[in-house]
Amino acid sequence: MRAVIGGYLIRIERRADLRWWHTTLASVLAIVFSLFLVGFAFLRVGADPLEVYSEIVRYAFLSEFGLPQTINRATFVLLAAFALIVPLRAGLWNIGMPGQIYAATLAAFGIAYAFGAKRSVNVQLPGELIIPLMFLAALAASAVYGAIAGFLRGRFQVNEIVTTMMLNWAMLWIVAHMIREGGPFMGRTAEGEGFTLPTSLRLPQILGLPLTVYIAVALAVVLTWFLAKTTLGYRIRTYGESPRAAEYAGINATRISTLVFALGGLFAGLAGYHYFAAVPGVFKIPKNYADFGDFSFYGLITGLIARNNPIAAIPVAVLFGGVSGGARFMQGKLRLAFGIDYALLGVLMIMMVAFQALAHYSVQVERQAAVPRPQLELERGESRVESPRH
Repeated sequence: MRAVIGGYLIRIERRADLRWWHTTLASVLAIVFSLFLVGFAFLRVGADPLEVYSEIVRYAFLSEFGLPQTINRATFVLLAAFALIVPLRAGLWNIGMPGQIYAATLAAFGIAYAFGAKRSVNVQLPGELIIPLMFLAALAASAVYGAIAGFLRGRFQVNEIVTTMMLNWAMLWIVAHMIREGGPFMGRTAEGEGFTLPTSLRLPQILGLPLTVYIAVALAVVLTWFLAKTTLGYRIRTYGESPRAAEYAGINATRISTLVFALGGLFAGLAGYHYFAAVPGVFKIPKNYADFGDFSFYGLITGLIARNNPIAAIPVAVLFGGVSGGARFMQGKLRLAFGIDYALLGVLMIMMVAFQALAHYSVQVERQAAVPRPQLELERGESRVESPRH
């Protein structure tokens, strides 16, 4: 695209190669611009934007209570991002993170329930046996639930977005049946939430953080290597770039689509196990479990901003994890109107995606040289034919 404004030639062209610092700069500019825009909303309700932002940072990253919450939320978002990244490398969209999270949670608590965990928080059970079973059951259930959409896509060309959204709603109501109105997982207080895990079935903490936090960080490295260096990762990328060429090369579409959705479901299941069965202060299926399903969509935005790079998704997940918790704390402390924290997160996500899209283009401004009079006349249509002898 080209335009001439005031004697300057402005060219907007798509970059041939997008460097890491392009996306980093775009993210920083998006954050600054978002804070600037939302600052007007805070001014309108009588709050000082600088005070608001300082409260968010202090709680989310400097508080002894807020920092663990930020890390746990970031881990959840990061694992949900992995659930998107793997299918998206194959050109497929996994929108079924909530349903896969619920499936994993039900499977994990189902194992605990089978061993009598509902009887009491203080009941002594063999954690060294049951905790690994809960962990494996969660991963298996979510992988199978995710593979449904992949199989239907590969075998029958059923749109995976529609399928995963339908599966989300189905599992949402299954969880409601299990924890409410006399459901088998309903807690002893009958308050519409699941039973609390006994202390003997809680995942060990390392430096005050669940083991799943360290697993998520390690998975970022492993997943990056898997997608870039292994034969199977190459097949996934090839299928994503050209399904027809991949099938011509002998890559089975049904197997690839089923595999990537199973892997995506596995990562989503790990996110569910992390937050409901490993994070201190939870250890149950809460009555607001649907909010965590919605929160998993932050993983979708994280994966897109990170451009399908699992390691690059880590700082983005930390940002969303910190802002989501810090903004809610700030809203209560400063007595601001309900929903202003969501406004901040919404503007931040929109700007991050928009600036990442703009990062794919470069803008060049050149000053046009003065045009000679004869050439100018030719450009205006005054043609002139000269003899070859002149």
